[in-house]
Amino acid sequence: MVENVKQAVMELLQKDDSGHGMDHINRVLDLALKFAEKEDANKEIVSLIALLHDVDDYKLFGIENAENLTNAKRIMGDCNIEKVIQDQICCALNDIGYSKRLKGCCPTTLEGKIVSDADMCDALGANGILRVYTYSMKHGKPFFDRNIFPIEDMSAEQYISKCADSSVCHIFEKILKLKDFMLTDSGKEEAQNRHQIVVDFLYHLFAEENAPEWTEYLNLSLAKRKKI
Repeated sequence: MVENVKQAVMELLQKDDSGHGMDHINRVLDLALKFAEKEDANKEIVSLIALLHDVDDYKLFGIENAENLTNAKRIMGDCNIEKVIQDQICCALNDIGYSKRLKGCCPTTLEGKIVSDADMCDALGANGILRVYTYSMKHGKPFFDRNIFPIEDMSAEQYISKCADSSVCHIFEKILKLKDFMLTDSGKEEAQNRHQIVVDFLYHLFAEENAPEWTEYLNLSLAKRKKI
């Protein structure tokens, strides 16, 4: 069942070049299974949620697909997944994603929490930085523009409707906040390590760009996050 779903997802996302393709899906799947082992979760359910978590992403397929889970339901139907399992997967998918968290939605099952954590962890660390760069390039945005500062306190609607002005802006607007969104002990531990990689990268970038105003901005942003 899991292999059939994986094949269907691969066919759907094989042409993606936005950082949400099978490389991302496989990393999330692998990390989620590691978390599932530590958290004693249902690995089959975790695998299905991980494989399907981006097949209706609004950034790729539009708002209507995202709201109706069109591709996820089609794939699960084609793979003859039991209705009770489909309902559990859909429940988790409806609450996974950064924009969902901005709206106050949060996975309620352990399996949903694990995939949410794994997905957000993949937006951190070295691969997270590469994914931000890939997405910015696809939308014609620079990696760093010293003259454009982030909008850090966006609503869900603002976040959905606006592509960040640069990769660095996106890192401040979203990525540096992710470690505080972790829901499991496994996710919290992993996210802390990956968060530090992003912070260290920014310090090096701003030093090499001779941008002390951005170093100060980073210091203030990190201090603000500690108080929350």
